[in-house]
Amino acid sequence: MGLTAGIVGLPNVGKSTLFNAVTKASVLAANYPFATIEPNVGIVEVRDERLERIVAAVKPRNVVRASFSFTDIAGLVKGAANGEGLGNQFLSHIRNVDCICQVVRCFDDPDVIHVSGRVDPVADIEIVNLELMLSDLDIINRRLPKIEKKAQLKVEADAEAEYEVLMKIKKELESGRRKVQLSPEEAFLVKPYNFLTLKPMIYVCNVSEDALLADNDYVKAVKEFAAAEGSGVVKICAQLEAELVELDEESRKLFLEELGLPESGLDKLTREAYNLLGLATFFTAGEKEVRAWTFRRGMKASECAGIIHSDFERGFIRAEVTAYADFEKYGSLQKAKEAGRMRSEGRDYLMQDGDIVLFRFNV
Repeated sequence: MGLTAGIVGLPNVGKSTLFNAVTKASVLAANYPFATIEPNVGIVEVRDERLERIVAAVKPRNVVRASFSFTDIAGLVKGAANGEGLGNQFLSHIRNVDCICQVVRCFDDPDVIHVSGRVDPVADIEIVNLELMLSDLDIINRRLPKIEKKAQLKVEADAEAEYEVLMKIKKELESGRRKVQLSPEEAFLVKPYNFLTLKPMIYVCNVSEDALLADNDYVKAVKEFAAAEGSGVVKICAQLEAELVELDEESRKLFLEELGLPESGLDKLTREAYNLLGLATFFTAGEKEVRAWTFRRGMKASECAGIIHSDFERGFIRAEVTAYADFEKYGSLQKAKEAGRMRSEGRDYLMQDGDIVLFRFNV
């Protein structure tokens, strides 16, 4: 269950610079609109100090870290839904992502062109959000004529309910409201459409290095806007991130310490995405391999076993669980076990973030 995110924003806000930094890729980052035309996809490993400590203790032959997949698409402009700029057809590339990271320019620099001629992050957000709404409305308007007759005649089991949900979303979007509240049943009915407006949003404030410690007025405005709609906010300096990826681990830590930063922008972005999506991590550890697995909070042990392999869930017997705090306290899994801190849990056990697990199964 790898985490996936789509990167959107206006041209020249730092999208591709951020993408280059977090994936160590060599995609084009240029100071003019529409430098990114085809979508770029990159995968970055999620940093987790817990995993590194487990690896140091177990010394496995192989290590597999959790992954974060980014899809970077072309910069949106006002009127994209009507064909301005490159149009909005490329939004289809991010319909399958878990969340959307909207990069917002929160810095002044006369040498970097702004597509609107001025820096106004909230206005930029409203332009991008409108294009996402119009893109979803286009899908709804093309679908409604096909399902309306079925809904009236009730020839298909869920046709009437689906029609009503689509009309509800359409009404909200046409009223200018991006965040549509749906019941779990309604959300299930429209899940196949992958509506962009229903995806969790993280506003990524791209700031200059001197604004990393204290919020500037641009960041404050974005945070106020995001709080009103329940979205996440992360502050980064894309240019600094690009410099960090060129350093080895020790130099990277020293650089961050000199700046007074406890972690990189990517680490903050990953944590915010996990929190927003209700995700957590469990670990499997043995001499052959230590691995981090991403799961949704509230999943049972048997369901988490199924993330590894369907046979694990089908033939689930028990889960032998050591809490990470106990592993850290005793220094090894063996010592934690000897202290009676390894527990045998059944299939209905709710997996906790940081659990180190050995699944027993039989098929």
